[in-house]
Amino acid sequence: MGQAAENVQSAPSGERSTAELVKQLSEQASTLVRDELKLAQLELARKGKKAGAGAGLLGGSGMVALYGIGCMIACAIAALSLVLTVWLSALIIGAALLAVAAMLAMAGRGRLRKATPPMPQEAAEGLKTDVEVVRERARR
Repeated sequence: MGQAAENVQSAPSGERSTAELVKQLSEQASTLVRDELKLAQLELARKGKKAGAGAGLLGGSGMVALYGIGCMIACAIAALSLVLTVWLSALIIGAALLAVAAMLAMAGRGRLRKATPPMPQEAAEGLKTDVEVVRERARR
């Protein structure tokens, strides 16, 4: 056995060499990252199941609401047909619906333009700052 190996073995258990401490830090950091990733994966799976069920219920409610809107449109046409002919009532209601759809489309287009680019710029800036702080501290 070499002199260095004897010194490491003869050192008290509370005192470890720098190499041992670095190795232990590396192993613990690796384990910590793996455990955090597993936890995140489990949490996302659990939340994904809940989100899927919620999305299904929202989709179902949207479908029922669509039928309700259709009934309300038919009601509006029937009510207007008491004053005008049926075809003219349907034309007026249809034109009003198309005007509302156009306004909604323009509002949605405006919001989409504000949302681009899709990259989360604030998070990216925060990440760059974090990397620079770590590099600065590593240099010390």
